[in-house]
Amino acid sequence: MRIVIPLFDGFTALDAVGPYEVLSRLPGAEIVWTALSPGPIRTEPGVLKLVADVATSEIDACDILVVPGGPSSRVAAEAGLADWVRAVHPTTQWTTSVCTGADILGLAGLLQGLAATTHWSATDRLADYGATYSTERVVVQGKIVTSAGVSSGIDMGLHLASLIAGAETAQAIQLGIEYDPQPPFDSGSVEKADPAIVERLRALIAARSR
Repeated sequence: MRIVIPLFDGFTALDAVGPYEVLSRLPGAEIVWTALSPGPIRTEPGVLKLVADVATSEIDACDILVVPGGPSSRVAAEAGLADWVRAVHPTTQWTTSVCTGADILGLAGLLQGLAATTHWSATDRLADYGATYSTERVVVQGKIVTSAGVSSGIDMGLHLASLIAGAETAQAIQLGIEYDPQPPFDSGSVEKADPAIVERLRALIAARSR
């Protein structure tokens, strides 16, 4: 089972690493890290680097495609990543995105007429791609699976593991990574967070995306 995760400068680390930690534990999983140009790819703050072993031009098919997001997701899409995703999509069993990776699927034309989700600060962009925003944390539409912001990629990976290998395997993976969230605050969604915190963060995200 070939699982391909494309990287781009400015991707969000957990968008990629969260699903990787889950899906890499599936029986027969082969993980391939790729980018338009192979080599070290820096994450959103520019500190952490992951290495893309092969160029996207060398990959024309895969079983599972996991597209992470980040502040520069649309820039990466327009630089050629969306074209590659569009070309590979017909070969996949599952095409997925985490957070604003939905921008890349959308600009590839894959979300037209579908329900989808993304990071809460970017939900208005889904309409630009012909998609309808869903408040669900993980949204399955045929073989396209989108998940909400950052940490939701772990949930998406477990959901996908269940669909592929069954609930028992998915539960075993969850136990193996000890995914038992017990956050110190109940502010992980717009609905639960203090409105002042939401607006403060919204302003920071807007400034960072300029």
